[in-house]
Amino acid sequence: MRFMQDEKPPVTNATRELARFGIAYQAHVFRYEEKGGTRVSSRELGVEEHAVIKTLLFEDESKAPMIVLMHGDCQVSTKQLARELGVKQIAPCRPETAERHSGYQVGGTSPFGTRKHMPVYMERTILDLPRIYINGGKRGFLVSFPPAELMRVLEPRLVSVAIQGEHRKGPV
Repeated sequence: MRFMQDEKPPVTNATRELARFGIAYQAHVFRYEEKGGTRVSSRELGVEEHAVIKTLLFEDESKAPMIVLMHGDCQVSTKQLARELGVKQIAPCRPETAERHSGYQVGGTSPFGTRKHMPVYMERTILDLPRIYINGGKRGFLVSFPPAELMRVLEPRLVSVAIQGEHRKGPV
């Protein structure tokens, strides 16, 4: 793993939340690349992109925000997600809207310690991984732990909305 030398892991709202819930995590600090997404973080950490989990913010037709957790090497089928949630349509939040809801800068969005409480939806196959790498609340900073901790703390609704094999650049 490539860590930035002499770089201490940051303390963020996400890491405070992880500590509050007793989640033992490993911190991974790396050199952030603008618009590099999970491709760069997986390369820098030497892990499969499938194990790097994106935290994406979407909204439905009434502008109600939600968090979707997705494998780094997949994209979200918004049509399938809308069907599973029983809404007319779902679209990604604009970056400034995502930042307002989450309290995090795009590229550093974590599902932990968000400014606004939002429902969380998670691609069910994330649970098949032994360890996940997810944003720790700052660009260039991921935390890793077993995915069962997501279930315990975030209580996400499991969905099957992944589009395999296509990489979608997006916030991590």
